[in-house]
Amino acid sequence: MSATPIFNTDSAAAANTQARESVAPLQPTPAFSPLYQQIKALILQSLKAGEWKPSAAIPSEIELAGRFKVSQGTVRKAVDELASENLLVRRQGKGTFVATHAERQIQYRFLKLIPDNGDPSSEGPAQRHIIECKRTRASVEVARALAIRTGDAVLQVRRVLSFANIPTILEDLWLPAAPFKGLTAERLRDSNGPMYALFETEFDVRMVRAEEKIRAVLPDAEQCALLKTDAQTPLLSVERIAYTYNDAPMEMRRGLYLTSKHYYRNALN
Repeated sequence: MSATPIFNTDSAAAANTQARESVAPLQPTPAFSPLYQQIKALILQSLKAGEWKPSAAIPSEIELAGRFKVSQGTVRKAVDELASENLLVRRQGKGTFVATHAERQIQYRFLKLIPDNGDPSSEGPAQRHIIECKRTRASVEVARALAIRTGDAVLQVRRVLSFANIPTILEDLWLPAAPFKGLTAERLRDSNGPMYALFETEFDVRMVRAEEKIRAVLPDAEQCALLKTDAQTPLLSVERIAYTYNDAPMEMRRGLYLTSKHYYRNALN
């Protein structure tokens, strides 16, 4: 996929003795939109279109600068911002790559539960128990979250995550059925990596951001049994909507977190 070179066609600007960089806006944007933000939007457009797949290298800053007819510094600033948003990953001496949830430093970036000792690696990877993966119809709540119609087909997955063999998180998640055709409980059980990495490699769906709502709740009898706790132990309820490119919602997830040995940590910038 090639991008149209960017030129400034304004005659007054062309006559100016000082060279200026300019990009044609992708859509109506404020006149004060910084140039690097426009370049960022063009790179993001290529990511959305699938020009560069997860874990693949993107062109060098020099190549991108030539492609978009801007300075290398402008491209670097755009790439830096995409890297800070975990959409790209810089590797010293190797280049810049499309981030993937298979990367160790990225795969758990939506999971904010930390052991009391503060070291996530001390427990090793979570042990996953897939309870079910079934096809059902979207409730009003699920349809609203996924921007689909009530009654549309969705996949509902239930699983328990354990740390150091202690059940800690009970998750229910809902996915629109069409993009995840062929997803089964067996397929989830056979996958060794993170669920989001499976979504990337087998269904070409990449979760790039999420929004959460958090509240304290008491578990019901079934939840107590699955988490091996009692009805008087409060749990942290974390409701998440995860989005792919273009802010398209692709997952509604409701997790119940047992926090007797963990705490929820988030970094605020």
